[in-house]
Amino acid sequence: MNDAAPPTRTGPLIVIPTLNEARNIGPLLELLMTEARLLGGHIVVVDGGSTDSTAAIAAGYAERHEIVSLLHNPRRLQSAAMNLAVRELGAGRRYVIRIDAHGGYPRDYCRALLREAETMGADSVVVPMKTVGFGLFQSAVATAQNSMVGTGGASHRTGNGGKWVEHGHHALMSIAAFEQIGGYDETFRANEDAELDFRLRQAGYHIWLTAGTHMAYYPRSSPAALFRQYLNYGRGRARNVLKHRAMPRIRQLAPLAVVPAAALAVLSVFHWSAALPLLCWALLCLALGGLAAMEHRQVQSVPVGGVPLVGLAAMIMHFAWSLGFWTQLARTIGRRQASN
Repeated sequence: MNDAAPPTRTGPLIVIPTLNEARNIGPLLELLMTEARLLGGHIVVVDGGSTDSTAAIAAGYAERHEIVSLLHNPRRLQSAAMNLAVRELGAGRRYVIRIDAHGGYPRDYCRALLREAETMGADSVVVPMKTVGFGLFQSAVATAQNSMVGTGGASHRTGNGGKWVEHGHHALMSIAAFEQIGGYDETFRANEDAELDFRLRQAGYHIWLTAGTHMAYYPRSSPAALFRQYLNYGRGRARNVLKHRAMPRIRQLAPLAVVPAAALAVLSVFHWSAALPLLCWALLCLALGGLAAMEHRQVQSVPVGGVPLVGLAAMIMHFAWSLGFWTQLARTIGRRQASN
């Protein structure tokens, strides 16, 4: 697909869920409008009740440019934002493209996605995420998330594209497939993309992880924010297991053992060996984090003082994910037993 392609009325619906993104929304819209015009697409900002000037900025663009719309999302969730956008503005369009307001994109991002979908006959195109950090802790988190210690080797996190996959970071999807499976499950606050991908595959649709483009992802910049994020991820994964009996992958089984290991370590007051599993996990994270820091140093620019933080970031991610998973599992099972 080239830059001279004539616009069509059935170009992609480009959806940007937002919440307090005043700093990013203007430059992002400027970037996307060029592609929207070339492709005959339409951009919709779906705001979840921002308390900054995000909605006002988006409204200004919508007033000045007919290819931009603003919708208000009272449910605030990204899943609800996507469903609302497709329901209100998806008619007659073949594809929906999901854009994260707090991310970075190449100038031909949408064109590359459409080219991959058409070339491969894919119902969904997902993209590699190149995690980029600024400052000491965020750079350490980025290094962890770009390596085995933080992601377990997930293809869309390590940039291993050009293949059919079961799940990846959502970018483009056929609106017909999206509507046929009922869109996102709005009861999921996290892991809604993996849940949708499970139903997509069950319905016989195919997901392609492209090597033709990527997005830049900017991770949480504080330990507390990172912990909350992965706590929600763990809860979402547990809900996926309970809803679909979709067992975690092998790379996710190791982090599941972290909270049980921490519980066992409490017994070390009686015998020191009870702390061994937790200690071994912590040392392994620190060692693998150090190796990841050396491997990615030229890419991520991790300061020397931040090298131990890579392992610490991985530990926060593992523990929070494990805690979220087990607490959600226990809470749901407890509710079911109470209702019987």
